[in-house]
Amino acid sequence: MEEPPSSHTQPAGVTINTALGDDDLTAVLSLLQTEKDKEAFGLVCKRWLNLQNTQRKKLSVRAGPHMLRKLSARFTRLQELDLSQSLSRSFYPGVTDNDLSAIASSFTCLRVLLLKNCKGITDSGMVAIGSGLSSLQSLDVSCCRKLTDKGLSAVAMGCHDLKVLHLAGCRFVTDALLRALSENCSNLEELGLGGCNSITDSGLAVLVKGCRKIRHLDVNKCSNIGDVGISNISKACASSLQTLKILDCYKVGDESILSLARNCKNLETLIIGGCRNVSDESIMAIAAACSQSLKNLRMDWCLNLSDLSVDRILSLCTKLEILDIGCCEEVTDAAFQGLGNEYLKLNLRILRISNCPKITTDGIRKLLKSCDVLEYLDVRSCPHVTKAGCDEVGLLFPEICKVNFSGSLAEPDVLC
Repeated sequence: MEEPPSSHTQPAGVTINTALGDDDLTAVLSLLQTEKDKEAFGLVCKRWLNLQNTQRKKLSVRAGPHMLRKLSARFTRLQELDLSQSLSRSFYPGVTDNDLSAIASSFTCLRVLLLKNCKGITDSGMVAIGSGLSSLQSLDVSCCRKLTDKGLSAVAMGCHDLKVLHLAGCRFVTDALLRALSENCSNLEELGLGGCNSITDSGLAVLVKGCRKIRHLDVNKCSNIGDVGISNISKACASSLQTLKILDCYKVGDESILSLARNCKNLETLIIGGCRNVSDESIMAIAAACSQSLKNLRMDWCLNLSDLSVDRILSLCTKLEILDIGCCEEVTDAAFQGLGNEYLKLNLRILRISNCPKITTDGIRKLLKSCDVLEYLDVRSCPHVTKAGCDEVGLLFPEICKVNFSGSLAEPDVLC
């Protein structure tokens, strides 16, 4: 006797493709977490591949104008396009102005455009971007060395929603661009100007007249930036500023850091390496003002700093994760005197004390008693902290900690 058909048996000829509409399949795709799973979704059949293409938001590609236009027809909702080139493995002829013109006319939904190290592009390509991508929110043209104020100002004037702009290594950028940003991009939150040596204090003063929401500012190696410019930033962006990078800005001194301490209570990252006019007075002030926010502090080659600064930072900044005091030659074991008790536990993950000749294993012992989450310790050129010396006194480093005694270990990216 035949068994009755199961109530769950599909009617003849019904498949998953006929049972599920596009909205249903799109809902399934949205639940996939990994890129591998999303790619596998598109391998089922052409219909599923087309749905996958229309939902794709990010794309990294090397392609000329013709292929870019074909890709724009395929990925109709693309929001992020990465055409960045590698310094070590560039391709010929690389990204050109014609490519940028094709992007500007085809990828109308684009929000993020990454063009790092695309050395062939010029102001002409930037003018096309400014004219065609009015919804652009993030642009990275770091190390695109042919760009000038003309092309980048066209982007500022055409892309009023711009929030992120990275220009590190664009040496022809001047204060004129900062004026264009101030007048057109009031929502700017992140600005990278590392190595743009023509930027001055006057330019920063103009910038923050219109851009008062800046959260992340990088003016590393901008040799014309000094206390006046940094003080203007700290006052205008007091409630928003979280990251400030002023590496090797030798004109910056205590006035800048004290202004930050007075105004910027939410500062999380402060990079002041090479600012040799900074002293204990201002560092102790910033440690007290940002004790609940500071996570990353780099002050290598700040030669006027002593144990007072380091002791205050370690005692007050309970959320600090990264500290670099390399080449601060006056720092001694006394910098760690407040450590070693059960009531003070550090969150320090990365510490660089290379070229601090007065620190010994006694100081490291005190540090380790209060820090059991250390992941990387750089003690290169510390004559009293050697592998043999640490073994001899029985120092026990956290199991996850890598100790760089001789330079054989790669530094964490945050220190590079």
